[in-house]
Amino acid sequence: MEELLPPFLRHENISRLDDDVLFITDRRFLPFEKKEVACHDYHDAASAIKDMVTQGGGPLEVALNAFILTSRQGGNLGDAVRVLSSARPTNTTMKRTLEALLEEVRNGRDPENAAMEAFSYYDGLYDSVSDIGEKLIADGDGIMTRCFPEHTFMLSCAKAVRNGKDITVYVPETRPYLQGSRLTEPCLRAMGIRCMIIADAMNASVMSQGLVQKVMTASDLALSDRTVVNKAGTLSDAIVAAYYGIPYYAFSLSIDKTIDYSDIVIEYRSKDEMRNARGMKTAEDSADALYPCFDIIPSSLVKGIITKEGVL
Repeated sequence: MEELLPPFLRHENISRLDDDVLFITDRRFLPFEKKEVACHDYHDAASAIKDMVTQGGGPLEVALNAFILTSRQGGNLGDAVRVLSSARPTNTTMKRTLEALLEEVRNGRDPENAAMEAFSYYDGLYDSVSDIGEKLIADGDGIMTRCFPEHTFMLSCAKAVRNGKDITVYVPETRPYLQGSRLTEPCLRAMGIRCMIIADAMNASVMSQGLVQKVMTASDLALSDRTVVNKAGTLSDAIVAAYYGIPYYAFSLSIDKTIDYSDIVIEYRSKDEMRNARGMKTAEDSADALYPCFDIIPSSLVKGIITKEGVL
C-alpha cells in the first residue's frame, strides 16, 4: 500500500515524533511550502488540530502520536484523550479510538505499543476499504469528490488505474481553505490519475453534462442509518447527484453506532475565515458571515457507505 500513496499521505509527512517533540506538517501551506508545527504536549497538538494545521484523517494520526508523547512525558493520558477528542467534535472515530486506547492502557497495555498497533490497524483498514472502493469504479468513470478525501479514496483510485481503468476525478476547490485544489489535486496528479479542478459552484454544471458517473467522498462521521457528515458542499453534491441519477458513496473507517442524527454536533468556525482565503481578504471586515464547516447528508441521498464490511 505504501508505494501507492502520494507523499502527502505517508506517515512521516502527516506527523512525526522526534524525541519529546511532535512535528505536524502544516497543510495550510501545502503544496507551495513545506512547514511543520512543533508541539511539546497534547495541548499544543489539540490547538494545532483546532487551527486546521491538519484535517481529514490527519487529526487521528496526530492524536495517536500525541498519546505516545504524553506517555513518554509521564502525563495524564485521560486528560490528553479528553482534550484531543474535543479538538474536532465531528471526528468521533478519533475520539472512540483514543478512548479504546485509554481502556487498554488501564488494563495493563503499554501505551506506546497500543498506539503503534492502532497505526498498523488503520493502515490495514485503508488497504481493505480501498479494495472495496476500487470495485465500485468502472472503466471510463468520471468521479466527483469533495475536500481532501485522503487514504481510502486515493487508494481506490490508484488501484483502479493499476487495474487498467481509465478514470477522471473532478475536484471542487473547496473554499475557504482550498483543500481540493491544494491537497487533493496534487495528490491525484502525483499518483498519475487524471483530475480537473473546478470551482465549488460548478458541481451541478459538470454533472449535468454527463461527465460524472459517481460521487465519492470521505466522511468525517457516518451513522448506522447511513447518514453522513462531511465537508460543507457535500450536501449540494449529493442533492445534484440524486437529481441526475448519479450514485453518491462515502468512505467510512468506523460507523458510529453510539449516536443518532439528533446527537450530531456541527462545528461552526470563525466568521473571519469566510472573509479571507489563504490570507487574502475576500470581504470587508465589517461584512457579516456564517461558516458551518460540515454538511449533514441524509441517508436518502446516500447510495452506500464503503466500509471494511462492504458497502452498507
